[in-house]
Amino acid sequence: MSTQGEGTAQAGPVRWRTAMERALYGPDGFYVRPGGPGPAGHFRTSVHASPLYAQAVARLLLWVDGELGRPEELDLVDVGAGRGELLAGVLTALPPETAARVRPYGVERAQRPAGLDGRIRWVSEPPRGTRGLLFANEWLDNVPLDLAEGGRYVEVARDGTERPGGPLDGADRAWVERWWPEAGAGAESGAESGAGAGAGAGRAEIGRPRDEAWAGAVATVERGLAVAVDYAHTREARPPFGTLTGFRAGRETAPVPDGSCDVTAHVALDACAGPGAVLLSQRDALAALGVSGARPPLALASTDPVAYVRALSRAGEAAELTARGGLGDFGWLVQPVGVAPWPG
Repeated sequence: MSTQGEGTAQAGPVRWRTAMERALYGPDGFYVRPGGPGPAGHFRTSVHASPLYAQAVARLLLWVDGELGRPEELDLVDVGAGRGELLAGVLTALPPETAARVRPYGVERAQRPAGLDGRIRWVSEPPRGTRGLLFANEWLDNVPLDLAEGGRYVEVARDGTERPGGPLDGADRAWVERWWPEAGAGAESGAESGAGAGAGAGRAEIGRPRDEAWAGAVATVERGLAVAVDYAHTREARPPFGTLTGFRAGRETAPVPDGSCDVTAHVALDACAGPGAVLLSQRDALAALGVSGARPPLALASTDPVAYVRALSRAGEAAELTARGGLGDFGWLVQPVGVAPWPG
């Protein structure tokens, strides 16, 4: 799943896709730098928020296992595995009989983390012929992409300074016109007139590389489910000036492509979706998987105070995972491959 500009030196302003590739995955890039804390050291994902998330993914894998007739080997592929936290959590949450049949794969461009469970295979690409569950939590938002304004690419220097670039090529122009129509409305006039960035329309984040990356991941699944979870928006509600941002040490920051911070943009999951795919919010997906933020009955505090405190803690964690305006608004793209649509 290579991306445009991989391995090229950045001597001056370049298109954002090239700049992101270098900043995130180039020499000493944000995600491949050895010895760092990994994503957990810079931002909080659902995986890091609560073990309830891994437990929900484990229940989803059990559903897939049933659909496949409980095979001797059951694949679990975590794309964008970080430091392997989700895989470790799912393996812990599974019944021992199921865990013994699971073949877990961590797909990541960074080196294998020290101390990782020996059962986990650490690979740079999803294995072909997967029979089971392919799960990508906050992966697609870090697939590098280009930005466009006024029918032209936006170029960026290593310090984050932007300037107008050349006109969009045919494939990117077609993507913008179909999937980000408000930004595409002024594309033709901007390109023909040679107008600079911002002329005639808002900013579009050209999600075509994410569509292609997701299609490539789904193609590795022989039978089962492929699920992408991410910050997302749909065609009817694209943000007029995009979502590109950075994260460093737990704080949002300017998206400077120098390798010092994460550079990320929300995902047009509706553009990624293939035939038969289902789009839903994390709030609805986790509810279908048994994650509830309902408070335990107060009477339990009198009869079993320890159980009440534990249940109250779980309810608080579930509330964070499903909160409106927060993690609960993440999008889930669920793609069945040779199985019935997931009932979520």
